Amino acid sequence: MVAAFHGEMEIDQTDEIRARALSVLLDGSEHGVVYLIGPVRSPIGYVVICFGWSLEFGGLDGFVDEIWIRPGVRGRGIGGEVLSILPKALAQAGLTALHLEVKRDDPRTVAFYRKQKFAPREQYMLMTRRF
Repeated sequence: MVAAFHGEMEIDQTDEIRARALSVLLDGSEHGVVYLIGPVRSPIGYVVICFGWSLEFGGLDGFVDEIWIRPGVRGRGIGGEVLSILPKALAQAGLTALHLEVKRDDPRTVAFYRKQKFAPREQYMLMTRRF
């Protein structure tokens, strides 16, 4: 599923790097969590939340690193349900904010995330330095 998502998003990554990064989370790292969406034996998607610490947001915050639903079942409200239930559960566990990244030129996805109560921070932009 992760390889399928990366293909859709044109993320250039080797299977080895992808497996190594995912296995750390699956092994129980405190840095993040992977949730399968749907039945365990036949999941229809997944979501990865990575954790950080923020003075601005007053403590533990999270980043929706990836969320993916199989193309054949998209448009049925599953992603919306996940992004409605999951933040509530994470807040009960102490999370103070949940962030995500979205392409600015993808109005449909931006509208979807706005509907899920995510708001753009127009005065900020995500910047990355790779190592």
